[in-house]
Amino acid sequence: MAVQKSTIKIGWNLDNSYSRLPKLFFTNTNPTPVCSPKLVILNYPLAASLGLDAHTLQSNDGIAVLSGNKIPEEAFPIAQAYAGHQFGYFTILGDGRAILLGEQITPSGERFDIQLKGSGRTPYSRRGDGRAALGPMLREYIISEAMHALGIATTRSLAVVTTGEKIIRETDQPGAILTRVASSHLRVGTFEYVAEKGTDEDIRTLADYTLQRHFPDFDSDDNPYIFLLKEVIKRQAVLIAKWQLVGFIHGVMNTDNMAISGETIDYGPCAFMDTYNLKTVFSSIDTYGRYAYGNQPDIAAWNLARFAETLLPLLHSDQERAIQLAQDAVEDFFKLYNFQWLKGMRAKLGLFNQEAQDEALIEDLLSIMEKYRADYTNTFRALTFDRLEDMTLFNTTEFANWYEQWRARLEKQQETKASSHQLMRSANPALIPRNHRVEEALEAAVKQGDYSVMEGLIDALSNPYAHSPEQAHYSTPPVESSQPYRTFCGT
Repeated sequence: MAVQKSTIKIGWNLDNSYSRLPKLFFTNTNPTPVCSPKLVILNYPLAASLGLDAHTLQSNDGIAVLSGNKIPEEAFPIAQAYAGHQFGYFTILGDGRAILLGEQITPSGERFDIQLKGSGRTPYSRRGDGRAALGPMLREYIISEAMHALGIATTRSLAVVTTGEKIIRETDQPGAILTRVASSHLRVGTFEYVAEKGTDEDIRTLADYTLQRHFPDFDSDDNPYIFLLKEVIKRQAVLIAKWQLVGFIHGVMNTDNMAISGETIDYGPCAFMDTYNLKTVFSSIDTYGRYAYGNQPDIAAWNLARFAETLLPLLHSDQERAIQLAQDAVEDFFKLYNFQWLKGMRAKLGLFNQEAQDEALIEDLLSIMEKYRADYTNTFRALTFDRLEDMTLFNTTEFANWYEQWRARLEKQQETKASSHQLMRSANPALIPRNHRVEEALEAAVKQGDYSVMEGLIDALSNPYAHSPEQAHYSTPPVESSQPYRTFCGT
């Protein structure tokens, strides 16, 4: 069915490079119009950086585009094909409720995918309705923008519109569409799909496209596909280390949810850890803890091994040599991850230089935190400002001994106490998207139509390292409960 084109000048400057790849990779698919779209939140700074006129985006014509009722003139809507290992099992997937409008070329020359999530059925929907509920779309908006403010690579959220329609999940819920912005939607699962359904030349085509889009500076004298593998591994090592450093738990680290660009993607049952515990799981479907907080680095390495397998025909003509090259590259992940994690942990403790005992010092603190069920974010915030009176942890002999060792370690470096304090301020956020605060915001928005709670939360999260008095309300841990907090995929 044809969708009406929008001719209003909003600032769209779309290209469609992915649509010029082989038809195996995607299917032309238009959004399904909705009956009564209404804009509920718009990301003004992101709109400006994309070169879009925020005022016009709020007009009827702008909302028509954000809801899929119209498409920009240069748009070429497609649903992308991909596969994925879901909880370890290979499955053919694809964009079952998302449509890529095109790639916005910004005033600075950057390229970003513009995708409508919840925009209707596609050929990959299987038994799904292609729609999304308001709560999960607002949740992705809140968390993805919080991650951006924390300095963690992520897809972004441009807008959420309600559709005026009800969708059926466990109960009737208001429908919504999220406009997602990403460096690309290339996934490990994209490569798995092409490896399964296509030829070696198709894999080469996809790899060449990925290199050109995300890694254009590779040395032509080297094997470009080994370079691609190593660069993807480097980006994932940085990303997962940053997740761990702020206590972020993705919740469903399937290979289709690992972006080649190194961005965090697909915010389903994600959440942030309050009490420090390596076994923390929030997702209602992760019954065995596969994607628990402490397992995330191992799962990342497992996913990268699946990516490496798809590139084997390109790495070397001799299969055994190709396998060895892939294994060597993937094994480097843990070295790269540990370097990034230790670097971040040293910053959280105000340490500028490296000493051999640092890892033991860090692990000892985390062990004490886990034993006394300490709040992860607030422990490091208290250390930052040397305010140690509010937690049980700080009144223990174990902590007193650790604290003495830490202070002695700080004295051994040349930098001043003021410099260490500033380093810690920049590494330890004052607040994170606390699960109970996110739920408060979603409940007010979905059940009462009150978006002010969410807007206040988003404003506080926009500068997490400010450590301002206004942020104190959002940094309070939840009241102890006998029922564990659970998140859901929101599909």
